[in-house]
Amino acid sequence: MAETLPTLPATSDGASTKASSLASDEKIPVDNLVEAGEEKQFLWTDWFLRRNRPQEDLDAIATRRSVFDDPHLSPHYWPKLNYENLHRFNPKARWTYREEQALIRKIDWRVMLWAAISFSALNLDRNNLSQANTDNILGDLHLTTNDFNWGNSVFRLAFLCAELPSQLISKRLGPDRWIPIQMCLWSVVSCSQFWLKGRTTFLLTRALLGFIPDLILYLSYFYTKTELPIRLALFWMSMNFCTILASFLAFGVLHMRGVLGLGGWRWLFLIEGLITLVVGIITFFMMPPSPTQTKSWFRPNGWFTEREETICVSRILRDDPTKGDMHNREGLTLKRLWTAVCDYDLWPLYILGLMFGIPVGPPATYLTLSLRNIGFNTFQTNLLVIPSTVLGIITMFFITFASEIFNDRAIVAMAEDVWALPLLIALYCLPAKPNQWVYYGLASALVSYPYTHAIQVGWCSRNSGAVASRTVNASLYNMFVQASAIIYSQIYQKDDAPRYRRGNKILIIICCINLFILYPGTKAYYVWRNKQREKIWSKLTAEEKSNYLATTKDVGNRRLDFRFAH
Repeated sequence: MAETLPTLPATSDGASTKASSLASDEKIPVDNLVEAGEEKQFLWTDWFLRRNRPQEDLDAIATRRSVFDDPHLSPHYWPKLNYENLHRFNPKARWTYREEQALIRKIDWRVMLWAAISFSALNLDRNNLSQANTDNILGDLHLTTNDFNWGNSVFRLAFLCAELPSQLISKRLGPDRWIPIQMCLWSVVSCSQFWLKGRTTFLLTRALLGFIPDLILYLSYFYTKTELPIRLALFWMSMNFCTILASFLAFGVLHMRGVLGLGGWRWLFLIEGLITLVVGIITFFMMPPSPTQTKSWFRPNGWFTEREETICVSRILRDDPTKGDMHNREGLTLKRLWTAVCDYDLWPLYILGLMFGIPVGPPATYLTLSLRNIGFNTFQTNLLVIPSTVLGIITMFFITFASEIFNDRAIVAMAEDVWALPLLIALYCLPAKPNQWVYYGLASALVSYPYTHAIQVGWCSRNSGAVASRTVNASLYNMFVQASAIIYSQIYQKDDAPRYRRGNKILIIICCINLFILYPGTKAYYVWRNKQREKIWSKLTAEEKSNYLATTKDVGNRRLDFRFAH
């Protein structure tokens, strides 16, 4: 006879589903829970191919089997007493697919949408230098392309240095506070670029923009590990949509060149900075700290009912019990910080973060400058970069689609370098004075690469295995990504202009290293590590496993029962 567990009692919100309509003394067999690995979730493949829809029973139980259903394992995974959502965690709660899907849609509209908007507003300030290049900002400030390189290097260096401190502040204050604070500060810096005078002020403002919000940690409070990669892909796709809108905005604003005798790029920095300021102020009111903390003086009813909060918290902890090991405003101790830094199993991902973006970085950074140099004017250039941005959205969608079809990270993430290699070779082989439309076609195709950063960020987060580790490891990964940008910002040099054949040769070599050594090597490493642990774990009896979980000092991905994604 199947083991049974009590259901969550019916609630006053009148949910007419099997899960909520059952009497409190009724039982649901544990065997009816969705088996691990069969989680119902939104998949691009299901939506695009219309798979599984006729067979769906929306009123079937959607609660996933987890360690909390095992009386021997459950105590070892229980959330800490200071976990902010503990009062809504109920391991006996059961819910239907209909309830879960409605909740996820609400989270998408209330949480994900504004996170995407705030991230896009951030990138208005981050990326407007590329648009300013089309309006002769370097000439107005008496700067060279080497000065432009140093501006990008200083920005990335500041970004790298601020990454970990920023994430630690975010973990202590909460991302719901730290993110809008940073946005408002960025907007002030962006507006101040209206008064740039020369090289010194140019480098100073680039350095002050070098911070990053911890939106990935924030989103992990609301989504499971299988739902998060999709949202991260949408997250970066929204950035591309913002880039398209920014190009149209720049097309209009740069016509202001001459107003008050000033360059159009000055007005661009000022207007986009003010837009970010408005979004930053609104963000203070649009980011609740957690699923159970959406009520406030300006939102007295909150976003979720008590039952929705229970479902939200319980499904998150069933998916990943480690998310209950810290309060969302609990700072990291030096010991936990050092433990995360010494986690050598994440080092292969850091190396990928350092290397994967180098082959496409310089061509993307120099795109507007290159188009201006081969004969396109300011306004043509701002419009001509739009098609590559649109294509970038499409390629990002399909790389996410592919990652679901193959359920793979390492091999799918290689797509960015696979895309780049033949196009870099083609650019390298162009004559000294190429046809401007041939160059535009090749360069635009190159910068339309399938952006795999979202896959790798989610990969790093999943392989961290604990909230404390996840915060630090995500920061370290992003620090290596910023170090990558520091490296590639110096590959195209003035003495190699305008074809940058030496620079492109370097990019081709690095691309080959990524494709034939780093990605296959990383996958092989994680396959080996999983086999190594499974060999030990499978030999333990149930009592020995329980004793290990009760006495081990291993945390996160150091535990024998943890398996690395690859």
